[in-house]
This record gives sequence, structure tokens and C-alpha cells, in this order.
Amino acid sequence: MKITHRIARGRTLALTTLLVTVAGLGTGCVSQQEYDKLYETNQSLRSQNQELQNRLGTLESNNSQLQGSAGDAQSVIGRLRGENSTLRDQLAASQNAFASLEDRMNSLSIVQLDPATDRALSDLASQYPDMIVYDGERGMLRFVSDLTFASGSDQVQSSAVESLKTLANVLSSNAASKYDVEIVGHTDDEKPGANTRRNHPTNMHLAAHRAISVRQTLGSAGLDWSRMSVMGWGEHRPIVMNNKGKGTPQNRRVEIYLVPSTRNASLSSPTLENATPNTTSTPVDSRPKIDPTK
Repeated sequence: MKITHRIARGRTLALTTLLVTVAGLGTGCVSQQEYDKLYETNQSLRSQNQELQNRLGTLESNNSQLQGSAGDAQSVIGRLRGENSTLRDQLAASQNAFASLEDRMNSLSIVQLDPATDRALSDLASQYPDMIVYDGERGMLRFVSDLTFASGSDQVQSSAVESLKTLANVLSSNAASKYDVEIVGHTDDEKPGANTRRNHPTNMHLAAHRAISVRQTLGSAGLDWSRMSVMGWGEHRPIVMNNKGKGTPQNRRVEIYLVPSTRNASLSSPTLENATPNTTSTPVDSRPKIDPTK
């Protein structure tokens, strides 16, 4: 620093003057007046030197404090920047999670079931704990596909038919008659094998075909066909992370949702699929027939 150099020069000047004075004294006698003048000069320089040393100490102390403060400030700034980045990441993750949850909630059919139906469905799930999971808050029954269907097949296994017949009886009760029934098929993300692809080209086909088979079983057991709809999501709505190359049983499932009925009772009537028309008493409907499973 310039001040430090200036102080050093002052100290050098004072020392030089003192040496000159001592040298002069060593070469001969001087008058008392000259001696007193030199003494005063020496004392003045000593005082000036001490003052400069004091100022140097103060400035060095201030400089050290300023450097320390600057280091602390940089440390605080760095820490705050790190915290800000972390908070931004957490906010982004929170927003993504919220959007995902909102999408999932919008895709769900949620209904508050009446106590009688809720109790009956809960009892049904208790009868078949390995096959059926019941979620009363969503009005949903989940059938484990690996116990309901053979691998790669859409044919309901005999071991699952009895549970679906019992479900049809529950849903045909007066208490449950106010609900429509949405049947949704799901798979994991493993690609269908060659044998499976002959009847189900993709996972979407397999999921939808399984939902249709469940509907067929429920309808054959007496549940009103007009109350039931089907959907297949394939591998696109997993409930757990898929295990690549090894299959994921939790994602292979058929879910049955109960939702408030949208039928207009005055315009609808019970429908018997595959029934033989009575041509002797009922006029023939010449309109194109629509397969209700499509």
C-alpha cells in the first residue's frame, strides 16, 4: 500500500537524521544551540515515526477486517445461491408432482358408495383376498390379472368366474342399481409374445379384450348389459414402476369402477345380448345392429 511505503520512508529519514546527528557529535564538539536544535528535530522525528507506526497498525487492522468481511460476504452469497438453487429444484419437483397428481385425480372416477354396497363389496374382497383388492374411497375393485386370466389370454379362468358371478349379484341389488359399471383393463410394458399377438396385437388390445371378457362374464351372470362399459389402457397407466424384461404383476390388472348412472330410465330398457328375437310378436328392427362390446 502507498501509506505503508510512505511510513517506511519516514522511518528511514528519521534513522538517517539520527545517524547524521550521532556522526556529527562523533567528529567534534557542537554548540549547545545546535545540539538543542538537533535534539528537538530528533524528538519530532521520533514522534512522527511513532504516529506513522500507529496509523500503519490501524490501517493494517482495518484492511484485515475488510478482507475478512469480504470473504464472509462471498461465503454468504455462495451459500444463499446454493440454497436458492435447491429451493428452485424443490419447487419444480413439487409442481411436477402436483401436476401429475392432478392429472391422476382427473382420470379417476370417484364416488361415495352407499353403505350397503360398500359393505357387500368389502365382504367380497375378503372372500377372495389374493384375487381382489377393494378401494372404497374410489368405488373400485381391482382384479389381479394373473389370477383372473392365463398368461397372454383374455379368457376368464374358472377360478375367477365364481367371484365375478358373486359381484354380478351384488351389483344387481337395489342399492347398487343406481351405479354404472366401468371395466378397465391394464397390462405391464412387456411386449406380447408371438402366440399372444395372433389374437391381441398389442398390450392395448389385450387390456381391452380382457375388460370385454369380464363384462361378458358379469352380463352372463345377470348384470344389466346397459350399465357396463369397457376400456383398455394397455401399459399406459402403471401403478408401480415396470420391471424391464421381467414383467410386473401389479400392473397386470382389471379395475371395476362404480360411478353414478347416466341412464335415462324413461328412454332405456333392459337389454339381453345374444337373445333370439321374437319375430312373431315383435316388429323387426331394420336399423344396423351395433355390437355393444365395441
